[in-house]
Amino acid sequence: MIRKILAFRNDRFGEFLLIIPALRALKQKYPEAKITLVVDSYVKDLAHCIKYADEVIIWDKREHSWLEIFRYAISLKKGKFDACVVFNPSKEFNIISFLAGIPIRVGYARKMGHLLNRKIKDEKHLGLKHEVEYNLDLVNLLGAETNDLTLSLETNDGIILNLLSQAKFNNVDNLIAIHPWTSDPIKQWPEKFFRVLAELISVKLDVKIIIVGAVDESKSHEKFTGFVYNNLVDLTNKTDLLQLAALLKKCKLLISCDSGPVHLASCVNTPVLAIFKSGMPGKSPLRWGPRSKGSIVIQKDDLAGLLPEEVFEKVKEVLKK
Repeated sequence: MIRKILAFRNDRFGEFLLIIPALRALKQKYPEAKITLVVDSYVKDLAHCIKYADEVIIWDKREHSWLEIFRYAISLKKGKFDACVVFNPSKEFNIISFLAGIPIRVGYARKMGHLLNRKIKDEKHLGLKHEVEYNLDLVNLLGAETNDLTLSLETNDGIILNLLSQAKFNNVDNLIAIHPWTSDPIKQWPEKFFRVLAELISVKLDVKIIIVGAVDESKSHEKFTGFVYNNLVDLTNKTDLLQLAALLKKCKLLISCDSGPVHLASCVNTPVLAIFKSGMPGKSPLRWGPRSKGSIVIQKDDLAGLLPEEVFEKVKEVLKK
């Protein structure tokens, strides 16, 4: 009988959020089981907002010494887990789960996959389906499945009241968020086009624009300030992930390239206009596209050829829904 399940996923927060339907499937199959998530410390607060998770523990995504790996495995062994699922292929996790003596070890047949005893071939790079579905393939090896593929988080809307007040938002029913960056340069729509798009929205639509982003993206945020007067508020590097989730929940739309905020918006049912570079199956919207209702994906082989005016027409299309 499976009473304690360990789920490993310690990569970036966008990828992490896409295991939510798989966790739901596990909880539906094993309603009495305790599910423990192993995550990077950066996403631990989000992990605590997933109602299917009973416990959250940390294993940061960095290279660890053999001593650290051994000690972590011994600590997990004390937990007497019955099964584990390694969602992001990891040599360290495969070793840890083996050394921890977890009887059922699920994952991909790579990165010392011989240490697992229930595994599938990793074909995610082919981009034949969504990452959500790839994650479900893994838990299917434990007999778990679900028809509910939605993303969801239990957020606290009140945590951004002070932030909205400081930003002088008098009307929070008319907000559009723009996240102008992505972690992979090949997927980046030119930042100058994001600025032109923000200007178009500011002049032609009765909305407030919020620029959102993380610490490592804040070097570029100056390009988006001071040009649309009172219609734009720059909140780059001013929110943690929980605040960003609550903020996106207040927005009518998020505009972004392929990035973590796309999936965070999906978790709070905010429509997304997502810009993708075509011709890359493993990085396609089929695998990484937004899951929230009303979302639109724009694809182009040459993102430099995607004009702001084209995207603006799609913005209006989303807002009419």
